[in-house]
Amino acid sequence: MGKIVISGPQNVSLDGVVQDPDGEEGFRLGGWFVEFGGKDLEEWNKLALADALGAEAWLLGRGSYEFFGTRWRPRSGELADRLNSLPKYVVSSTLVDPDWNNSTVLKGDVVEEVSKLKQEIDGEIVVPASYQLGRTLIEHDLVDELRLVVFPVVLGAGERLFGEDSNKKSLRLVDTKTIGDGLVFLRYEFVRET
Repeated sequence: MGKIVISGPQNVSLDGVVQDPDGEEGFRLGGWFVEFGGKDLEEWNKLALADALGAEAWLLGRGSYEFFGTRWRPRSGELADRLNSLPKYVVSSTLVDPDWNNSTVLKGDVVEEVSKLKQEIDGEIVVPASYQLGRTLIEHDLVDELRLVVFPVVLGAGERLFGEDSNKKSLRLVDTKTIGDGLVFLRYEFVRET
């Protein structure tokens, strides 16, 4: 059985904003990843590589799929080679012919499709950057683990991983470490009621 992990790692501001870390979405407060990651991004890259090497598959929303595909398809190197060869599953009702190798489109009810995927794949199914998809999966208790990298900035506005209508969820801290001089890595498991 697969384990769904929101990671990649998932970048988040100190006040929980996940929106537009690279500044390419046009959000007025976007671009905080490089601005506040600074010299720590080399260490962040090592974490991203370890995350990709540990994944059996990536699960993405269409926007994140297109962003990562455009970014990584033309590259080479250890991380690019891993991402380009990794099986990718895209949740989309409109994407017909995915153009990034090893990609499969999941159509239909997202909860049903992801539940099936979780039964079919052994190992980690990583959800990178797709916060809307992440919210849906969290709300339906399909996520097993969160891996967050907290950036030293308070944005005050923007989309957060947990929305306004999120239900209360219990998590257990599994790991924490500093990345470089200013970033913090947090790893949580969701606690299931038994």
